[in-house]
Amino acid sequence: MADQYAQTGDDKRPTDIPVLRWEEPAEGPALVLLDQTRLPVEEVELVCTDAQALVQAIRTLAVRGAPLLGIAGAYGVALAAARGFDVDEAAYALAGARPTAVNLARGVRRAHAAYRAGLGAEGDRERAARDALAAARALHREDAEASAAMAGHGLALLDELMPGGQHRILTHCNSGALVSGGEGTAFAVALAAHRVGRLTRLWVDETRPLLQGARLTAYEAARAGMAYTLLTDNAAGSLFAAGEVDAVLVGADRIVADGSVANKVGTYPLAVLAKYHHVPFIVVAPGTTVDPDTPDGASVEVEQRAGHEVTEITAPQASVAGVEAGCVIPVAPLGTQAYNPAFDVTPPELVTAIVTEWGVVSPVTAEGLGELCARSRQVTIK
Repeated sequence: MADQYAQTGDDKRPTDIPVLRWEEPAEGPALVLLDQTRLPVEEVELVCTDAQALVQAIRTLAVRGAPLLGIAGAYGVALAAARGFDVDEAAYALAGARPTAVNLARGVRRAHAAYRAGLGAEGDRERAARDALAAARALHREDAEASAAMAGHGLALLDELMPGGQHRILTHCNSGALVSGGEGTAFAVALAAHRVGRLTRLWVDETRPLLQGARLTAYEAARAGMAYTLLTDNAAGSLFAAGEVDAVLVGADRIVADGSVANKVGTYPLAVLAKYHHVPFIVVAPGTTVDPDTPDGASVEVEQRAGHEVTEITAPQASVAGVEAGCVIPVAPLGTQAYNPAFDVTPPELVTAIVTEWGVVSPVTAEGLGELCARSRQVTIK
């Protein structure tokens, strides 16, 4: 299904994915997550009953994507509070689980602040736990609303930049419902184009070394009946040269004050290619991803991950075509050192537009981004 023909915009197949939910069984509250490390082979859920289990899920990428990390972090604080654990300790561990995505720390802070306020002078822990959960649920709902707004703004921008429709869009990593409380960020824009019959092709970068594009974006595109084609990351250049890309749509893990964008490693080379080939390069991300306290791209802390993600391939956790579940396959000589940053940073001069739920910034400048944030009524950055 690597190259799927277009369905009509009337395609009604379900696209909802149960990525994260709060449950309260008799044995106590739990946060239930779709384990994204097992996709697309099988849909398996993880049940987290304490913050440490959630920290592990975040670090192993069982739950991932900037907006969803913020939601998960907020629920993690609520979980610690509801279970009677040390909430301050849980908040500290959760906020530091992955440093580059600003949403995670921000979601944790929001639920933690609600918890501290709920305690009040009386130290009412039950009330504080309820307030933390309410804050997490509010963030979850707001992200779904932001996703819908971004899809609308992004589709309008595509139609403005490329009148006549029939868009061929290249994307990187995964930016759909698997990273969001709604239908995603960049992927949600492509999905909106598909639904109105204006998406000719979604080009899906594999996104090495962990293949979030191949495993996750292709999975979401197939569920939605979208016309998509998978390609290796280093094939993107030939795709541009052949004139097969009308726009690049990517998400973001952090957008800093000068408009620089931190996103999954491999994003920056796409921006350079897009600039050379005069193709719009569009970043789609919620306002919670904007970080005015970090002045420029050089100030972004880029997460460095283990080298074995590059030097080894791990088979899915379910047996496929005779390959043992979890089997590790070396792809480099024993002892090979690997450079494995999780993200790279794209400077604002390579970004055509930034789309948020508040609207569009283009050209991308510190002043334009600041004005957009100032106009919004939802800025909660502290």
